[in-house]
Amino acid sequence: MTHPIVLLQNGLVAALRDDPGLAGVGIFDAPPQAAVPPYVAIARHDLLSRDGDLAPGHEHRVTLHVWAGQPSRRAALAIAERVLAAAEVLTAAGLVVTHVQHERTDTAIDAETGQARAAVALRFYSEPVA
Repeated sequence: MTHPIVLLQNGLVAALRDDPGLAGVGIFDAPPQAAVPPYVAIARHDLLSRDGDLAPGHEHRVTLHVWAGQPSRRAALAIAERVLAAAEVLTAAGLVVTHVQHERTDTAIDAETGQARAAVALRFYSEPVA
């Protein structure tokens, strides 16, 4: 059985790569070592058990980092908006995604690179496919 983190991340990466508004933006399931922005990377993925009386379930807390490749919060937020749109329609093989929630978006201008970054925190609830 494939772990629920892997199943959800596979679906999320596929949804982001399929979004036409993210054409030209790199999509990574882990922070890349030498990627050139703009790109989106899953920075953190935590899983909590949320079993019900009749079905096992999970709460996924996912943080994505969006790098704009320029010192523009507006550019980072434009990419973040596409990330949110793709997450809203997420499907994941092996899981039923029952809830998607945008928790927060934080922005910063990175002191080392001078580039804008947004951290997008999402929460998903999932159940295994019966």
